[in-house]
Amino acid sequence: MKAKLGENLPLQIAPCLRNLGHDVQTTKDEGLSGCNDFDLWTAAQSEGRTLITQDMDFSDSRRFAPGTHHGIVLIRLRSPSRLGLLERAEEVFRNEKVSAWHGCFVVVTERKVRVRRAPIRPH
Repeated sequence: MKAKLGENLPLQIAPCLRNLGHDVQTTKDEGLSGCNDFDLWTAAQSEGRTLITQDMDFSDSRRFAPGTHHGIVLIRLRSPSRLGLLERAEEVFRNEKVSAWHGCFVVVTERKVRVRRAPIRPH
């Protein structure tokens, strides 16, 4: 997966996901630290990257309808400690079929992974 890691997640997630074979960039890598949501979203979309974030500004699946973007993975843990986020991200990216998430809206919690895909349109 080509992904952009939002700055509200631990930077240690990036090398972890890279070790699993994913192409991950961080806001720090690109000099986007402290940028606004619009600039982050624009950068991710222009690069064809799935945005991985905790930012609830990206939580509206109507505004960010599946199939209208390159993908969003929203990580929502009840107690989002640095270690907890790192462990959950690694678990999900190691065990789920994330290569099929392009264009999807995905919500990751402690127990579940909900994947919303674009509706299939009849020919």
